[in-house]
Amino acid sequence: MLFDYRDTVPLQGMPPVSIKDMEAFLHNRLAEGWRLLALFGLPESAAENAPVGLCCVLAQDSSHYLAALRTTPLQSYASMTPRCPQVHLFEREIFEQWGIEPVGHPWLKSVRRTPDAPETAPSAADPATSAAAFVAANPAGSPAPAAAKMPYPFCRAEGEEIHEVAVGPVHAGVIEPGHFRFQCYGENVLHLEIALGYQHRGLERMLLQGSPARRLPLMECAAGDTTVGHATAHCVLLERLEGRVVAPRAQRLRRVGLELERLANHTGDLGAIGGDTGFLPTSSWNGRIRGDFLNLSASLCGNRFGRGLLRPGGTAYDLNAEECADMLERVRAAGRDARGAVDVMLHSHSVLERLTDTGRVSTEAARNLGLVGVAARACGLKFDARFYFPLADLPCRDCTPRVESTGDVLARTLVRSNELNDSLRLVTADLSALANMPAVTDLTAPTPEQLPPHTLAVSQVEGWRGEICHVAVTDAKGDFLAYKVVDPSFHNWPGLALALRGNQISDFPLCNKSFNLSYCGHDL
Repeated sequence: MLFDYRDTVPLQGMPPVSIKDMEAFLHNRLAEGWRLLALFGLPESAAENAPVGLCCVLAQDSSHYLAALRTTPLQSYASMTPRCPQVHLFEREIFEQWGIEPVGHPWLKSVRRTPDAPETAPSAADPATSAAAFVAANPAGSPAPAAAKMPYPFCRAEGEEIHEVAVGPVHAGVIEPGHFRFQCYGENVLHLEIALGYQHRGLERMLLQGSPARRLPLMECAAGDTTVGHATAHCVLLERLEGRVVAPRAQRLRRVGLELERLANHTGDLGAIGGDTGFLPTSSWNGRIRGDFLNLSASLCGNRFGRGLLRPGGTAYDLNAEECADMLERVRAAGRDARGAVDVMLHSHSVLERLTDTGRVSTEAARNLGLVGVAARACGLKFDARFYFPLADLPCRDCTPRVESTGDVLARTLVRSNELNDSLRLVTADLSALANMPAVTDLTAPTPEQLPPHTLAVSQVEGWRGEICHVAVTDAKGDFLAYKVVDPSFHNWPGLALALRGNQISDFPLCNKSFNLSYCGHDL
């Protein structure tokens, strides 16, 4: 079913289809340039052992349209991954959560359930060996926790002088846990495999249980450095389900929060890229400047990471004219400092030589994997929800999706650098507009008593890493039957693995920082 991205869809308007029809639908739409936003298990009801089918949501940037489809209940089906690579992680996730087996999946293993048993060592030449073992020990319909007992079948290259390097999950710095396995020939990386799940908290399940009042605080913790992004996605989803209209002033405040979050993280990442090239001036300066942008978020809502700013229907905080003027002066000062620090780095020939051709991902590979955000735009893909799926009719002040074509670390650096300028323009424009808008006493709209029953809604927010997507489906009572959260890191971790192929193992820290993906955003 096709629909405008701001609309909701009654389930009666999208009757279940066969899995073959869904595969044909996905294959045709993806070939036409649509993108897969989400694929998840959808129970028929809230009963404990209710039958489960699949539900998919796709987006077409050029038309601003979404498409949704659901299947009849399944226990197994022929994997869609060979024809539609964008579904590969979603199919593994569904198998892990619901036991619905994608037969023939080329590399079926756990996504978030960390292994308890000793690992196996299949040959890289025959990945189906490990997939078959995993499927055999996890028959369709088995409870999801069974996957936690399975060994994680790492790919292993074999041959003379080939060696393996294991990194993590505990790292030397203050960093979340993730495990990386490098298959190397000398210094050259043949294959990198990334095993995550150490931060798995069961967030989606918690959203379906307990009081609705705890949902927003949970979403603010989905990925701590993307607090405003996930909180905005959750509030927009509720507003679309409830038919609420958010006041223009609140829309401006929300965008200020989102762009300050982008400024802080892009500034930090650009400094870290400088550090990984040995260019210490920008590394040192940007660490301080990032703090300036975080402090601006604290001035907006009392928290440096933006917690507490959002409320369904609006915002919990406002700014008067004097506060807007103060923040405007500080934003401009921090922006000048950030621009100067980054420009010094980008004028260094040694830095440019280090970044060029390192960690390259082709446009075709990025499209096939479904990369989003900075990683996608660095590969020439013009994906940016701010422009194609905007949250409000706010002017964009000559901003545009920032696209590079080479797909290497330099391209990801340049995308961030150019987006600094856009975010500064947007924040400046919004603070100036807020100072001249009439004050309002309440920035939240009235709360409806109940969500509409049997309805699907989607929200897309361009977080600083990339597109955040939340999908909700309600049951007969108007409660959440399913709530799917897709952080941009879920799409992009495979891109980091691909970026290392053919590079040296010493390139990993730089490539890793140029993606700067979230462990907990993936693990949920």
